[in-house]
Amino acid sequence: MPVPSEPQPSAARNLYVFGITSFLNDTASEMAYWVLPAFLVSLGAGPAQLGLIEGLAESVASFAKLFSGYLTDRLDRRKPLVVAGYFVANAVKPLLAVVGAWWHILLIRLADRLAKGVRGAPRDVMVAESVGKERLGSAYGLIQSMDSAGAIAGPLAALVLLARYGIRSVFWAAAIPGVLCVMVALFGIRETRRRSSQPSDLKLANKPAAAPVVSITVLPGAFYMVLIAVTLFSLGNSSDMFLVMRAQNVGIPVALAPLLGLVFNLTYTLGSWPAGWFSDHFSRRWIAAAGYLIFAAVYFVFGRAPSTLAIWITMAVYGLYYALTQPVLKALVVETVGPEVRGRALGVYFFVTSVATLAASLITGELWKHYGASMPFYFSAGLAGVSAMLLLVNSSRTRESVA
Repeated sequence: MPVPSEPQPSAARNLYVFGITSFLNDTASEMAYWVLPAFLVSLGAGPAQLGLIEGLAESVASFAKLFSGYLTDRLDRRKPLVVAGYFVANAVKPLLAVVGAWWHILLIRLADRLAKGVRGAPRDVMVAESVGKERLGSAYGLIQSMDSAGAIAGPLAALVLLARYGIRSVFWAAAIPGVLCVMVALFGIRETRRRSSQPSDLKLANKPAAAPVVSITVLPGAFYMVLIAVTLFSLGNSSDMFLVMRAQNVGIPVALAPLLGLVFNLTYTLGSWPAGWFSDHFSRRWIAAAGYLIFAAVYFVFGRAPSTLAIWITMAVYGLYYALTQPVLKALVVETVGPEVRGRALGVYFFVTSVATLAASLITGELWKHYGASMPFYFSAGLAGVSAMLLLVNSSRTRESVA
């Protein structure tokens, strides 16, 4: 009997290498990300253009994730996809420093999201092959903690650069951690190998030719139950740039926008690994549902926007939503499918949620434009609450079916 959850000895280091690359990549990304709304405004754009940019960027990423997921299950070497994804993303970020129109930003964001879509599934499958199944949550949580630690370093660097040199200097400086990220990925990542999905020659000779095709084309019902809840939630999970724009609308200065990222990423960093570890010992569905309820509360407060102090406090709480959902949902998806279809499952998961996020950004931009700033946040809060209930209902049905 194969033991697919047993880690490969040479692959354990991948957790730490992926953690370092995530830290450096997110440092570069977050330096630019939190000043983009103000930069768009300086170019004459507004909420509608922001919604279009983020929506189209996620749309491109969604197709890249789907294709990458299918490809991941068929390739023996996944490292080139991962390295290429990091290279392209960090090559285009400094170009923001020379743009002169909002549609230039659109093109750069499209390239950045395409690169992220290509590297996501192979990286996460390599992580799953690097640890035992009982440590999936902890592994994804560790990498997510490093990722969000970079999201702390990035805004801090951006704050210093904004005060001294202006917005465009932030984009130029993002090239430094970007180059380091690509170098670490290129020289540090070790390939992992699929074992249980590659039967021996004897088994291949004794089985009908169609049998392997069936095994890789059917995803279990438990996976789709998770997918339904996550997709509904994603329809209200628009770009975080709308949170930044709302904060500026309430009265938080543009110069403090990177500090908003620092506040929520601090909570995100501290909570990701514990949340992942906790999910290895308790129900992942309940933990993710708690994250959705926190999201609902945060968006409700942003809709009311009672004061700038409330925005700062709520932004810190927002990090808990990320910590309780991002690493936990990845582990939940991986454990609901067999090792031979992990790439496909992650690709479908990323694809569907990205398409829903595209719709969310467009919906938020239009709701803001026609009904005011509060309406899109109330809409998102409502969908998050319903999605949390769906996860819990699915959890109860799963236990009943097992019993």
